[in-house]
Amino acid sequence: MRDASGPAVEAAGLVKHFTSGKKTTKAVDGVDLSIPAGTVFGLLGPNGAGKTTVVRMLATLLRPDAGTARVLGHDVVQDADAVRGAVGLTGQYASVDEDLTGTENLLMLARLYGFRGTAARTRVSDLLEAFSLTDAGSRQVKTYSGGMRRRIDLAASLVLSPRVLFLDEPTTGLDPRSRNQVWDIVRVLVDDGATVLLTTQYLEEADQLADRIAVIDHGRLIAEGTSSELKRSVGQGAVDLRLADASRRGEAADVVQRVLGTEPTLPTDPYALSARVPDDGAHLVAQVLPALGEAGIAVPEFSLGQPSLDEVFLTLTGQPLPDEQGSEEPAPAPEVSR
Repeated sequence: MRDASGPAVEAAGLVKHFTSGKKTTKAVDGVDLSIPAGTVFGLLGPNGAGKTTVVRMLATLLRPDAGTARVLGHDVVQDADAVRGAVGLTGQYASVDEDLTGTENLLMLARLYGFRGTAARTRVSDLLEAFSLTDAGSRQVKTYSGGMRRRIDLAASLVLSPRVLFLDEPTTGLDPRSRNQVWDIVRVLVDDGATVLLTTQYLEEADQLADRIAVIDHGRLIAEGTSSELKRSVGQGAVDLRLADASRRGEAADVVQRVLGTEPTLPTDPYALSARVPDDGAHLVAQVLPALGEAGIAVPEFSLGQPSLDEVFLTLTGQPLPDEQGSEEPAPAPEVSR
């Protein structure tokens, strides 16, 4: 069950600079966070926005240049060992040894964490079963598929059942089936009481998993709220149309723009058309279909819904999210699952 007794992660005014030659870059510029225990908090942003740098500071892998942060009440600088003993981290890249088998990787970590004999083997067996890797446990990790590698990496970060789990782009490059498997694992962990900080560029992922979402750009948090709150912040909603005749989409777009006053977007589907409803334009929605009818444009499907997170992100940052994640800070040190 979820524990909403207080914040599991807190940060105030976090700042981090990186210097390369004569150039200094402020990767994180005064970030404040408060993440309630037993929730999923999504940190959404484009390449270089500062997501990974924030996670690495909270996980004690980087020392903040300014500001403070506490994880489960422990200061990440003054009480770093206590933080490390209570958190798990899965970074953007696999942290397991590819020349070892899945079982050998987990056994090594279990023994490093103090498990011995039967207790170590039982813990490893339970993790392999939980992540659907029992049959692959005796194989070298370098023979695993991308989805299997991410699952073994997640398993490695959970050897000690951490109360706080940092997931930095956990599903980048995975196929939809593997991504859904990771999502299911995250849901189970949170239902069992864990707190998860998830960085992602996948809008659907944030929408599906996060209780609250913060948007970060150029090292600053520029918005925070639930998915619904963020969507409401950019307008009243969106009109979605499906036309009977794709050749008349241009005409339909002109009619919709004239009625609503906003420029429609044209999806890849040639029969589809969408337009955002302006903040003061809810009364105009009822005029769209009559106007299209007068123009002789048949519309077999019409719906009104909230803006998507894609539209939220585009409105807030002025740029769409790319599909994949790149490195944020220069020459990052290797990450180790804890």
